[in-house]
Amino acid sequence: MLDLTVNIYNTLGKSVQELVPNEDGKIGMYTCGPTVYHYAHIGNLRTYIMEDVLEKTLRFVGYDVKRVMNITDVGHLASDGDTGEDKMLAGAKREHKSVMDIARFYTDAFRTDAEKLNIRWPDVVEPATNCIPEFIEMIQTLLDKGFAYVAGENVYFDTSKLKEYYVLSAQNEEELVVGARDDVEEDVNKKNKADFVLWFTKSKFENQELKWESPWGLGYPGWHIECSCISKKHLGEYLDIHCGGVDNIFPHHTNEIAQSESSFGHKWCNYWFHVNHLNTSSGKMAKSAGGFLTVSSLEEKNYDPMVYRFFCLQSHYRKPLEFSFDALDNVSAAYDKLVARISRLNPSVDAMEKWQFACAEGPDFRKAGQAPEGVEESVYLEWEKNFAGSLANDINTSSAITALYDVLKADTDDTTKAALVLRFDEVLSLDLGRAFRAPEESVDDELASYVEEMIAKRAEAKKAKDFAAADAIRDELAAKGITLKDTREGTTWERS
Repeated sequence: MLDLTVNIYNTLGKSVQELVPNEDGKIGMYTCGPTVYHYAHIGNLRTYIMEDVLEKTLRFVGYDVKRVMNITDVGHLASDGDTGEDKMLAGAKREHKSVMDIARFYTDAFRTDAEKLNIRWPDVVEPATNCIPEFIEMIQTLLDKGFAYVAGENVYFDTSKLKEYYVLSAQNEEELVVGARDDVEEDVNKKNKADFVLWFTKSKFENQELKWESPWGLGYPGWHIECSCISKKHLGEYLDIHCGGVDNIFPHHTNEIAQSESSFGHKWCNYWFHVNHLNTSSGKMAKSAGGFLTVSSLEEKNYDPMVYRFFCLQSHYRKPLEFSFDALDNVSAAYDKLVARISRLNPSVDAMEKWQFACAEGPDFRKAGQAPEGVEESVYLEWEKNFAGSLANDINTSSAITALYDVLKADTDDTTKAALVLRFDEVLSLDLGRAFRAPEESVDDELASYVEEMIAKRAEAKKAKDFAAADAIRDELAAKGITLKDTREGTTWERS
Protein backbone atom coordinates (compact mmCIF):
# COMPACT_ATOMS: atom_id res chain seq x y z
CA MET A 1 0.00 0.00 0.00
CA LEU A 2 1.27 3.48 -0.85
CA ASP A 3 2.35 5.63 2.08
CA LEU A 4 -0.02 8.57 1.61
CA THR A 5 -3.24 9.99 3.02
CA VAL A 6 -6.38 10.12 0.89
CA ASN A 7 -8.41 13.28 1.44
CA ILE A 8 -11.89 13.91 0.00
CA TYR A 9 -14.48 16.64 0.43
CA ASN A 10 -17.07 15.38 2.91
CA THR A 11 -20.47 17.00 2.41
CA LEU A 12 -21.33 16.03 5.97
CA GLY A 13 -18.51 18.14 7.41
CA LYS A 14 -18.47 20.73 4.60
CA SER A 15 -14.67 20.34 4.30
CA VAL A 16 -11.89 18.24 2.79
CA GLN A 17 -11.14 15.50 5.31
CA GLU A 18 -8.74 12.59 5.69
CA LEU A 19 -10.39 9.31 4.76
CA VAL A 20 -10.14 6.94 7.72
CA PRO A 21 -11.83 3.55 7.13
CA ASN A 22 -13.82 1.74 9.79
CA GLU A 23 -12.03 -0.63 12.13
CA ASP A 24 -11.60 -3.57 9.72
CA GLY A 25 -9.56 -1.38 7.34
CA LYS A 26 -11.79 -2.22 4.40
CA ILE A 27 -13.83 0.47 2.68
CA GLY A 28 -17.56 0.01 2.23
CA MET A 29 -18.76 2.25 -0.60
CA TYR A 30 -22.37 2.77 -1.64
CA THR A 31 -23.48 4.33 -4.91
CA CYS A 32 -27.00 5.57 -5.64
CA GLY A 33 -27.84 3.70 -8.82
CA PRO A 34 -30.08 4.66 -11.73
CA THR A 35 -33.86 4.69 -11.88
CA VAL A 36 -34.18 2.45 -14.91
CA TYR A 37 -37.13 4.02 -16.72
CA HIS A 38 -35.08 5.56 -19.55
CA TYR A 39 -31.54 5.79 -20.88
CA ALA A 40 -28.97 7.49 -18.66
CA HIS A 41 -27.96 10.85 -20.08
CA ILE A 42 -24.37 12.04 -20.09
CA GLY A 43 -25.06 14.29 -17.09
CA ASN A 44 -26.06 11.23 -15.06
CA LEU A 45 -22.98 9.44 -16.32
CA ARG A 46 -20.61 12.21 -15.24
CA THR A 47 -21.49 11.26 -11.65
CA TYR A 48 -20.82 7.56 -12.26
CA ILE A 49 -17.51 8.33 -14.00
CA MET A 50 -16.25 10.36 -11.03
CA GLU A 51 -17.46 7.74 -8.52
CA ASP A 52 -15.58 5.18 -10.61
CA VAL A 53 -12.42 7.29 -10.33
CA LEU A 54 -12.86 7.50 -6.56
CA GLU A 55 -13.20 3.72 -6.24
CA LYS A 56 -10.24 3.05 -8.53
CA THR A 57 -8.12 5.61 -6.67
CA LEU A 58 -8.76 3.77 -3.40
CA ARG A 59 -7.86 0.45 -5.02
CA PHE A 60 -4.80 2.05 -6.68
CA VAL A 61 -3.28 3.13 -3.37
CA GLY A 62 -3.97 -0.31 -1.88
CA TYR A 63 -7.35 -0.26 -0.11
CA ASP A 64 -9.72 -3.23 -0.15
CA VAL A 65 -12.99 -1.75 -1.45
CA LYS A 66 -16.46 -3.27 -1.63
CA ARG A 67 -18.82 -1.17 -3.70
CA VAL A 68 -22.59 -1.66 -3.73
CA MET A 69 -25.12 -0.02 -6.05
CA ASN A 70 -28.90 -0.21 -6.15
CA ILE A 71 -31.14 -0.33 -9.19
CA THR A 72 -34.34 1.62 -8.58
CA ASP A 73 -37.14 -0.25 -10.35
CA VAL A 74 -40.02 0.86 -8.12
CA GLY A 75 -40.97 3.73 -5.81
CA HIS A 76 -39.19 6.73 -7.35
CA LEU A 77 -41.91 9.24 -8.08
CA ALA A 78 -41.68 12.05 -10.62
CA SER A 79 -40.77 14.41 -7.78
CA ASP A 80 -38.11 13.61 -5.21
CA GLY A 81 -40.60 14.95 -2.66
CA ASP A 82 -42.89 11.86 -2.87
CA THR A 83 -45.32 13.35 -5.37
CA GLY A 84 -46.29 12.64 -8.96
CA GLU A 85 -46.36 9.41 -10.91
CA ASP A 86 -43.91 6.54 -10.43
CA LYS A 87 -41.13 7.05 -13.01
CA MET A 88 -41.11 3.33 -13.83
CA LEU A 89 -44.83 3.39 -14.57
CA ALA A 90 -44.36 6.46 -16.76
CA GLY A 91 -41.68 4.59 -18.73
CA ALA A 92 -43.93 1.55 -19.14
CA LYS A 93 -46.77 3.75 -20.45
CA ARG A 94 -44.42 5.54 -22.84
CA GLU A 95 -43.29 2.28 -24.44
CA HIS A 96 -46.41 0.14 -23.92
CA LYS A 97 -44.49 -2.49 -21.96
CA SER A 98 -44.61 -3.90 -18.46
CA VAL A 99 -42.67 -2.15 -15.71
CA MET A 100 -40.33 -5.12 -15.30
CA ASP A 101 -39.64 -5.28 -19.05
CA ILE A 102 -38.73 -1.59 -18.93
CA ALA A 103 -36.52 -2.18 -15.87
CA ARG A 104 -34.61 -5.05 -17.47
CA PHE A 105 -34.10 -3.22 -20.77
CA TYR A 106 -32.79 -0.01 -19.24
CA THR A 107 -30.67 -1.84 -16.65
CA ASP A 108 -28.94 -3.61 -19.56
CA ALA A 109 -28.65 -0.29 -21.41
CA PHE A 110 -27.05 1.33 -18.34
CA ARG A 111 -24.56 -1.52 -18.02
CA THR A 112 -23.67 -1.18 -21.70
CA ASP A 113 -23.05 2.55 -21.21
CA ALA A 114 -20.90 1.80 -18.16
CA GLU A 115 -18.81 -0.66 -20.18
CA LYS A 116 -18.36 1.84 -23.02
CA LEU A 117 -17.10 4.43 -20.52
CA ASN A 118 -14.85 1.91 -18.72
CA ILE A 119 -16.86 2.31 -15.51
CA ARG A 120 -16.19 -0.70 -13.30
CA TRP A 121 -19.42 -2.56 -12.54
CA PRO A 122 -19.87 -2.52 -8.74
CA ASP A 123 -19.21 -5.64 -6.69
CA VAL A 124 -22.91 -5.86 -5.80
CA VAL A 125 -25.80 -4.50 -7.87
CA GLU A 126 -29.21 -5.02 -6.26
CA PRO A 127 -32.62 -4.12 -7.73
CA ALA A 128 -35.03 -2.61 -5.21
CA THR A 129 -37.69 -5.20 -6.06
CA ASN A 130 -35.40 -7.91 -4.64
CA CYS A 131 -35.51 -6.39 -1.16
CA ILE A 132 -39.15 -5.95 -0.13
CA PRO A 133 -38.71 -7.97 3.12
CA GLU A 134 -35.75 -5.76 4.12
CA PHE A 135 -37.80 -2.59 3.52
CA ILE A 136 -40.70 -3.87 5.59
CA GLU A 137 -38.36 -4.89 8.43
CA MET A 138 -36.71 -1.45 8.68
CA ILE A 139 -40.05 0.38 8.44
CA GLN A 140 -41.44 -1.76 11.25
CA THR A 141 -38.36 -0.97 13.36
CA LEU A 142 -38.93 2.76 12.79
CA LEU A 143 -42.58 2.40 13.80
CA ASP A 144 -41.63 0.43 16.92
CA LYS A 145 -39.09 3.10 17.93
CA GLY A 146 -41.56 5.93 17.40
CA PHE A 147 -39.83 7.47 14.39
CA ALA A 148 -42.66 6.68 11.98
CA TYR A 149 -46.45 6.80 11.89
CA VAL A 150 -49.35 5.55 9.77
CA ALA A 151 -51.68 8.15 8.28
CA GLY A 152 -54.08 7.88 5.37
CA GLU A 153 -52.97 4.23 5.12
CA ASN A 154 -49.41 5.28 4.19
CA VAL A 155 -46.40 5.03 6.50
CA TYR A 156 -44.42 8.27 7.06
CA PHE A 157 -41.15 9.13 8.75
CA ASP A 158 -41.64 11.72 11.50
CA THR A 159 -38.86 14.29 11.03
CA SER A 160 -39.93 16.21 14.16
CA LYS A 161 -38.36 13.40 16.23
CA LEU A 162 -34.86 14.39 15.06
CA LYS A 163 -32.72 17.19 16.44
CA GLU A 164 -30.61 17.47 13.26
CA TYR A 165 -32.69 16.42 10.27
CA TYR A 166 -30.93 18.92 7.97
CA VAL A 167 -27.40 17.90 9.02
CA LEU A 168 -26.35 17.11 5.43
CA SER A 169 -28.03 19.96 3.61
CA ALA A 170 -28.55 23.67 3.91
CA GLN A 171 -32.32 23.28 3.85
CA ASN A 172 -34.61 24.44 6.60
CA GLU A 173 -38.31 23.93 7.30
CA GLU A 174 -39.28 27.43 6.18
CA GLU A 175 -38.02 26.63 2.67
CA LEU A 176 -40.44 23.73 2.43
CA VAL A 177 -43.68 25.73 2.38
CA VAL A 178 -45.96 24.57 -0.41
CA GLY A 179 -45.00 26.25 -3.70
CA ALA A 180 -41.56 27.31 -2.54
CA ARG A 181 -40.03 24.20 -4.15
CA ASP A 182 -41.17 22.55 -7.36
CA ASP A 183 -40.84 19.09 -5.84
CA VAL A 184 -43.02 19.70 -2.77
CA GLU A 185 -46.81 19.46 -2.85
CA GLU A 186 -49.12 19.45 0.11
CA ASP A 187 -49.88 16.03 1.59
CA VAL A 188 -52.64 16.31 4.17
CA ASN A 189 -51.54 13.07 5.83
CA LYS A 190 -48.20 14.49 6.94
CA LYS A 191 -47.76 15.78 10.47
CA ASN A 192 -44.83 17.97 9.36
CA LYS A 193 -43.94 19.46 5.97
CA ALA A 194 -40.62 17.61 5.82
CA ASP A 195 -42.03 14.14 6.64
CA PHE A 196 -41.57 11.57 3.87
CA VAL A 197 -43.21 8.32 2.80
CA LEU A 198 -41.69 4.99 3.81
CA TRP A 199 -44.49 2.82 2.39
CA PHE A 200 -47.35 3.71 0.06
CA THR A 201 -50.71 1.98 0.16
CA LYS A 202 -52.69 5.03 -0.99
CA SER A 203 -51.41 7.40 -3.64
CA LYS A 204 -52.77 9.88 -6.13
CA PHE A 205 -52.81 7.27 -8.91
CA GLU A 206 -54.62 3.93 -8.90
CA ASN A 207 -52.69 1.93 -11.49
CA GLN A 208 -49.40 1.19 -9.74
CA GLU A 209 -48.30 -2.07 -11.37
CA LEU A 210 -45.97 -3.38 -8.64
CA LYS A 211 -47.47 -3.98 -5.19
CA TRP A 212 -46.65 -6.26 -2.26
CA GLU A 213 -48.42 -7.35 0.90
CA SER A 214 -47.25 -5.61 4.06
CA PRO A 215 -48.45 -5.11 7.65
CA TRP A 216 -49.97 -1.81 6.44
CA GLY A 217 -51.75 -3.16 3.38
CA LEU A 218 -51.01 -3.86 -0.26
CA GLY A 219 -48.49 -1.30 -1.46
CA TYR A 220 -44.93 -0.44 -2.42
CA PRO A 221 -41.86 1.20 -0.83
CA GLY A 222 -40.89 4.84 -0.89
CA TRP A 223 -37.72 5.66 -2.79
CA HIS A 224 -35.59 6.74 0.17
CA ILE A 225 -35.94 3.52 2.19
CA GLU A 226 -34.45 1.47 -0.65
CA CYS A 227 -30.86 2.71 -0.41
CA SER A 228 -30.75 2.45 3.39
CA CYS A 229 -31.81 -1.19 3.32
CA ILE A 230 -29.71 -2.29 0.34
CA SER A 231 -26.64 -0.69 1.93
CA LYS A 232 -27.35 -2.44 5.23
CA LYS A 233 -27.94 -5.79 3.52
CA HIS A 234 -24.53 -5.82 1.83
CA LEU A 235 -22.34 -3.47 3.89
CA GLY A 236 -23.80 -3.67 7.39
CA GLU A 237 -24.77 -0.84 9.75
CA TYR A 238 -21.52 1.11 9.36
CA LEU A 239 -20.78 2.66 5.97
CA ASP A 240 -17.58 4.44 4.95
CA ILE A 241 -18.54 6.36 1.80
CA HIS A 242 -21.90 7.17 0.22
CA CYS A 243 -21.86 8.65 -3.31
CA GLY A 244 -24.29 10.48 -5.55
CA GLY A 245 -25.01 13.66 -7.46
CA VAL A 246 -25.47 16.98 -5.68
CA ASP A 247 -29.19 16.80 -6.47
CA ASN A 248 -29.37 13.77 -4.16
CA ILE A 249 -28.24 15.75 -1.10
CA PHE A 250 -31.78 16.89 -0.36
CA PRO A 251 -34.12 15.23 0.14
CA HIS A 252 -32.83 11.76 -0.75
CA HIS A 253 -29.57 11.51 1.19
CA THR A 254 -30.94 13.64 4.02
CA ASN A 255 -33.78 11.14 4.37
CA GLU A 256 -31.42 8.16 4.16
CA ILE A 257 -29.48 9.49 7.14
CA ALA A 258 -32.66 10.13 9.09
CA GLN A 259 -34.14 6.66 8.66
CA SER A 260 -30.86 4.71 8.87
CA GLU A 261 -29.56 6.31 12.05
CA SER A 262 -32.98 6.23 13.69
CA SER A 263 -33.23 2.51 12.91
CA PHE A 264 -29.65 1.59 13.89
CA GLY A 265 -29.33 3.91 16.90
CA HIS A 266 -25.87 5.18 15.88
CA LYS A 267 -24.04 7.17 13.20
CA TRP A 268 -24.30 5.41 9.88
CA CYS A 269 -22.03 6.89 7.18
CA ASN A 270 -18.78 8.80 7.71
CA TYR A 271 -18.18 10.40 4.29
CA TRP A 272 -20.56 11.76 1.65
CA PHE A 273 -19.14 12.24 -1.87
CA HIS A 274 -21.21 14.38 -4.25
CA VAL A 275 -20.58 15.20 -7.91
CA ASN A 276 -21.78 18.48 -9.38
CA HIS A 277 -24.05 18.95 -12.41
CA LEU A 278 -23.25 18.76 -16.08
CA ASN A 279 -24.81 21.87 -17.61
CA THR A 280 -25.52 23.08 -21.09
CA SER A 281 -25.78 26.72 -22.12
CA SER A 282 -29.48 26.52 -21.21
CA GLY A 283 -28.98 24.93 -17.77
CA LYS A 284 -28.73 21.51 -16.08
CA MET A 285 -29.10 18.51 -18.35
CA ALA A 286 -32.24 16.57 -17.35
CA LYS A 287 -34.56 13.98 -18.87
CA SER A 288 -37.58 16.10 -17.95
CA ALA A 289 -36.31 18.86 -20.26
CA GLY A 290 -36.24 16.52 -23.27
CA GLY A 291 -33.55 16.32 -25.91
CA PHE A 292 -30.95 14.93 -23.52
CA LEU A 293 -27.72 13.39 -24.81
CA THR A 294 -26.75 9.75 -24.29
CA VAL A 295 -23.54 7.83 -24.95
CA SER A 296 -25.18 6.34 -28.03
CA SER A 297 -26.12 9.76 -29.36
CA LEU A 298 -22.49 10.86 -28.97
CA GLU A 299 -21.37 7.73 -30.83
CA GLU A 300 -23.83 8.52 -33.62
CA LYS A 301 -21.97 11.84 -33.98
CA ASN A 302 -18.70 9.83 -34.21
CA TYR A 303 -17.38 10.62 -30.72
CA ASP A 304 -15.49 7.84 -28.96
CA PRO A 305 -16.97 7.33 -25.44
CA MET A 306 -13.40 7.70 -24.12
CA VAL A 307 -13.47 11.30 -25.34
CA TYR A 308 -16.44 12.04 -23.07
CA ARG A 309 -14.67 10.35 -20.14
CA PHE A 310 -11.55 12.45 -20.87
CA PHE A 311 -13.77 15.55 -21.02
CA CYS A 312 -15.10 14.80 -17.53
CA LEU A 313 -11.67 14.08 -16.05
CA GLN A 314 -10.34 17.48 -17.08
CA SER A 315 -12.66 19.22 -14.60
CA HIS A 316 -12.92 18.82 -10.82
CA TYR A 317 -15.90 16.76 -9.73
CA ARG A 318 -17.14 19.45 -7.30
CA LYS A 319 -17.39 22.11 -9.99
CA PRO A 320 -20.28 22.41 -12.47
CA LEU A 321 -19.13 21.33 -15.92
CA GLU A 322 -20.55 23.00 -19.04
CA PHE A 323 -21.00 20.78 -22.06
CA SER A 324 -20.76 21.95 -25.66
CA PHE A 325 -19.80 20.17 -28.86
CA ASP A 326 -17.06 22.73 -29.47
CA ALA A 327 -15.51 21.79 -26.12
CA LEU A 328 -15.90 18.09 -26.90
CA ASP A 329 -14.22 18.59 -30.28
CA ASN A 330 -11.21 20.14 -28.55
CA VAL A 331 -11.01 17.24 -26.11
CA SER A 332 -11.36 14.73 -28.97
CA ALA A 333 -8.37 16.27 -30.73
CA ALA A 334 -6.37 16.25 -27.48
CA TYR A 335 -7.23 12.59 -26.86
CA ASP A 336 -6.15 11.54 -30.35
CA LYS A 337 -2.85 13.38 -29.90
CA LEU A 338 -2.31 11.75 -26.51
CA VAL A 339 -2.84 8.23 -27.88
CA ALA A 340 -0.60 9.02 -30.85
CA ARG A 341 2.12 10.29 -28.51
CA ILE A 342 1.92 7.10 -26.44
CA SER A 343 1.97 4.93 -29.57
CA ARG A 344 5.38 6.39 -30.46
CA LEU A 345 6.90 4.84 -27.34
CA ASN A 346 9.06 1.80 -28.02
CA PRO A 347 8.93 -0.30 -24.86
CA SER A 348 10.79 -3.57 -24.46
CA VAL A 349 8.81 -6.44 -26.01
CA ASP A 350 10.32 -8.77 -23.44
CA ALA A 351 9.12 -6.55 -20.59
CA MET A 352 5.64 -6.28 -22.08
CA GLU A 353 5.43 -10.06 -22.31
CA LYS A 354 6.59 -10.46 -18.73
CA TRP A 355 3.87 -8.05 -17.63
CA GLN A 356 1.46 -10.39 -19.42
CA PHE A 357 0.10 -7.45 -21.37
CA ALA A 358 -2.65 -9.05 -23.44
CA CYS A 359 -3.85 -5.99 -25.32
CA ALA A 360 -7.46 -5.95 -24.08
CA GLU A 361 -6.87 -6.99 -20.50
CA GLY A 362 -3.96 -4.78 -19.44
CA PRO A 363 -0.75 -5.49 -17.49
CA ASP A 364 -0.57 -8.00 -14.66
CA PHE A 365 1.74 -6.10 -12.30
CA ARG A 366 -0.81 -4.06 -10.35
CA LYS A 367 0.46 -3.68 -6.84
CA ALA A 368 0.90 -0.34 -5.11
CA GLY A 369 4.52 0.52 -4.35
CA GLN A 370 5.99 -2.35 -6.36
CA ALA A 371 7.68 -1.67 -9.71
CA PRO A 372 7.33 -4.22 -12.53
CA GLU A 373 10.36 -5.92 -14.01
CA GLY A 374 12.25 -4.05 -16.68
CA VAL A 375 11.73 -0.45 -15.55
CA GLU A 376 13.78 2.18 -13.75
CA GLU A 377 12.47 1.34 -10.30
CA SER A 378 13.17 4.63 -8.51
CA VAL A 379 11.67 6.66 -11.37
CA TYR A 380 8.62 4.41 -11.60
CA LEU A 381 7.89 4.54 -7.86
CA GLU A 382 8.39 8.30 -7.70
CA TRP A 383 5.91 8.94 -10.52
CA GLU A 384 3.43 6.38 -9.19
CA LYS A 385 3.34 8.22 -5.87
CA ASN A 386 3.17 11.60 -7.61
CA PHE A 387 0.13 10.48 -9.63
CA ALA A 388 -1.53 8.91 -6.60
CA GLY A 389 -0.88 12.09 -4.62
CA SER A 390 -2.83 14.14 -7.16
CA LEU A 391 -5.80 11.83 -6.84
CA ALA A 392 -5.47 11.63 -3.06
CA ASN A 393 -5.89 15.41 -3.00
CA ASP A 394 -9.69 15.33 -3.28
CA ILE A 395 -9.66 13.34 -6.54
CA ASN A 396 -7.87 16.00 -8.56
CA THR A 397 -8.15 14.32 -11.96
CA SER A 398 -6.87 17.39 -13.83
CA SER A 399 -3.62 17.26 -11.86
CA ALA A 400 -3.40 13.49 -12.42
CA ILE A 401 -3.69 14.00 -16.19
CA THR A 402 -0.91 16.60 -15.98
CA ALA A 403 1.24 13.94 -14.29
CA LEU A 404 0.55 11.64 -17.25
CA TYR A 405 1.76 14.25 -19.74
CA ASP A 406 4.78 14.98 -17.56
CA VAL A 407 5.74 11.30 -17.60
CA LEU A 408 5.71 11.32 -21.40
CA LYS A 409 8.18 14.24 -21.31
CA ALA A 410 10.30 12.80 -18.50
CA ASP A 411 13.98 11.87 -18.87
CA THR A 412 13.56 8.11 -18.62
CA ASP A 413 13.34 5.13 -20.97
CA ASP A 414 10.25 4.18 -23.01
CA THR A 415 9.67 0.93 -21.12
CA THR A 416 9.32 2.82 -17.84
CA LYS A 417 7.04 5.37 -19.51
CA ALA A 418 4.86 2.60 -20.96
CA ALA A 419 4.59 0.92 -17.57
CA LEU A 420 3.53 4.21 -15.96
CA VAL A 421 0.98 4.95 -18.68
CA LEU A 422 -0.62 1.56 -18.12
CA ARG A 423 -0.45 1.97 -14.34
CA PHE A 424 -2.09 5.42 -14.45
CA ASP A 425 -4.78 4.12 -16.78
CA GLU A 426 -5.96 1.74 -14.08
CA VAL A 427 -7.63 4.84 -12.62
CA LEU A 428 -8.04 7.12 -15.64
CA SER A 429 -9.47 4.19 -17.64
CA LEU A 430 -9.07 6.01 -20.95
CA ASP A 431 -8.08 2.85 -22.85
CA LEU A 432 -4.58 4.21 -23.34
CA GLY A 433 -3.36 0.65 -23.85
CA ARG A 434 -4.88 0.85 -27.35
CA ALA A 435 -1.68 2.66 -28.32
CA PHE A 436 0.25 -0.60 -27.87
CA ARG A 437 -2.23 -2.89 -29.62
CA ALA A 438 -1.86 -4.18 -33.13
CA PRO A 439 -4.47 -3.01 -35.65
CA GLU A 440 -7.67 -4.95 -35.17
CA GLU A 441 -8.05 -7.92 -37.44
CA SER A 442 -11.26 -8.46 -39.32
CA VAL A 443 -13.83 -10.60 -37.57
CA ASP A 444 -13.81 -14.08 -39.04
CA ASP A 445 -16.98 -15.98 -39.88
CA GLU A 446 -16.43 -18.53 -37.10
CA LEU A 447 -16.29 -15.85 -34.41
CA ALA A 448 -19.32 -14.03 -35.82
CA SER A 449 -21.31 -17.28 -35.89
CA TYR A 450 -20.35 -18.07 -32.30
CA VAL A 451 -21.32 -14.60 -31.02
CA GLU A 452 -24.67 -14.65 -32.83
CA GLU A 453 -25.39 -18.11 -31.38
CA MET A 454 -24.65 -16.84 -27.86
CA ILE A 455 -26.85 -13.77 -28.39
CA ALA A 456 -29.70 -16.06 -29.42
CA LYS A 457 -29.18 -18.22 -26.30
CA ARG A 458 -29.16 -15.07 -24.16
CA ALA A 459 -32.41 -13.91 -25.74
CA GLU A 460 -34.02 -17.28 -24.95
CA ALA A 461 -32.76 -17.10 -21.37
CA LYS A 462 -34.24 -13.61 -20.92
CA LYS A 463 -37.52 -14.76 -22.46
CA ALA A 464 -37.61 -17.61 -19.91
CA LYS A 465 -36.82 -15.04 -17.16
CA ASP A 466 -33.53 -16.84 -16.41
CA PHE A 467 -31.64 -13.60 -15.95
CA ALA A 468 -28.72 -15.26 -14.18
CA ALA A 469 -28.04 -17.32 -17.30
CA ALA A 470 -28.44 -14.24 -19.52
CA ASP A 471 -25.94 -12.31 -17.41
CA ALA A 472 -23.52 -15.27 -17.46
CA ILE A 473 -23.60 -15.28 -21.29
CA ARG A 474 -22.96 -11.54 -21.38
CA ASP A 475 -20.04 -11.91 -18.95
CA GLU A 476 -18.59 -14.84 -20.93
CA LEU A 477 -18.62 -12.76 -24.12
CA ALA A 478 -17.15 -9.76 -22.31
CA ALA A 479 -14.27 -11.94 -21.11
CA LYS A 480 -13.58 -12.75 -24.78
CA GLY A 481 -13.54 -9.07 -25.70
CA ILE A 482 -17.09 -8.93 -27.07
CA THR A 483 -19.38 -6.09 -25.92
CA LEU A 484 -23.15 -6.46 -26.32
CA LYS A 485 -25.49 -3.53 -26.85
CA ASP A 486 -29.24 -3.95 -26.27
CA THR A 487 -31.35 -1.68 -28.46
CA ARG A 488 -35.03 -1.44 -29.28
CA GLU A 489 -34.28 -3.23 -32.53
CA GLY A 490 -32.40 -6.07 -30.86
CA THR A 491 -28.91 -6.88 -29.57
CA THR A 492 -25.81 -5.83 -31.48
CA TRP A 493 -22.15 -6.53 -30.66
CA GLU A 494 -18.66 -5.24 -31.20
CA ARG A 495 -15.13 -6.17 -30.21
CA SER A 496 -13.85 -4.28 -27.17
